[in-house]
Amino acid sequence: MADFQLGKIGIVGNGSWGTALAKILTDNDNIIYWWIRKESSVEYLIERHHNPQYLTSVRFLQDTIIPTSNLSKLLKECDTIIFAVPSAYAQDVIEMADKDLWKSKIIISATKGILPNAGMLLNEYLACYCDFRLQQYAAITGPCHAEEVAEERLSYLTFSGINDDLTFKLSEVFKNTYINTTTNHDIWGTQFAAVLKNIYAVGAGIAHSLDYGDNFLSVYITNCYREMYHFLHDHFKKVNPGSKQPDFMSSAYLGDLLVTGYSLHSRNRTFGAMIGKGYTVKAAILEMSMVAEGYYAARGMQTITKKYGINLPIANYIYKILWENLYPSDGFLKIEKLLF
Repeated sequence: MADFQLGKIGIVGNGSWGTALAKILTDNDNIIYWWIRKESSVEYLIERHHNPQYLTSVRFLQDTIIPTSNLSKLLKECDTIIFAVPSAYAQDVIEMADKDLWKSKIIISATKGILPNAGMLLNEYLACYCDFRLQQYAAITGPCHAEEVAEERLSYLTFSGINDDLTFKLSEVFKNTYINTTTNHDIWGTQFAAVLKNIYAVGAGIAHSLDYGDNFLSVYITNCYREMYHFLHDHFKKVNPGSKQPDFMSSAYLGDLLVTGYSLHSRNRTFGAMIGKGYTVKAAILEMSMVAEGYYAARGMQTITKKYGINLPIANYIYKILWENLYPSDGFLKIEKLLF
């Protein structure tokens, strides 16, 4: 395969995860272009050297970032695009620019969700939208919380893609004293694992607010992983018959589920805790300043499970709580009966 050169790097999206990735790259002496939707936020970042809304403790040297609210300008300037827009808004952002501008880029997905209108992962949507080649694509997964990156606590990133040159080069660009990196070939499995762990983390938050204790939560997370494992195994066999199965016990799968289900940094767990306390979904969304991917992922996985004929009973009850007005307590009485 071709030896890809990353060239100029641009980040699309300025949420907490996009900001954390910007910090890693600039700490590693990279100059980055950075697309931010609001011009006022661009001006603030230029004048005060930090994001006005997310990870405000992270300060950027003026000569390491080139922020802009002009997406087409960034795409024309950069060779590699790190896409860090929440899945709920990803399709709208992509369609803001001419499809030919996306087609020629190396695209790194930092979006942990299914595009809700398309019912697809980002790479699948790009293939349909602009005939994008999978060899130019990789996905970033954790376990890695943006808040701990801001504090430079040791964290781990996995880069998944079918092009060894690309994923290795990316892993080296991001590696430093507080970021360890690894690579794998399971581009679909790691992304679906990131989708599922967000759904299960919403459930963990609901369970906490319903006064289930640590003993229950440990059993719940264990069963969530069992459900995730069966999905990943069955999906892999359906789309890669005869191929060697990845190690689903590694940090990109199990580790990411654990940190998202247990950590107080987890926005999905926080969102679920609000639902468990009696907030409506709309009220919880308004209360939070960050997007909880698990809310949209719960609906997106309904499409995926039907497509592949793979049952996800725990995720299905979380979906019913979030989208079909099933009372959280009633939903968890149903989930209790699934656990062992």
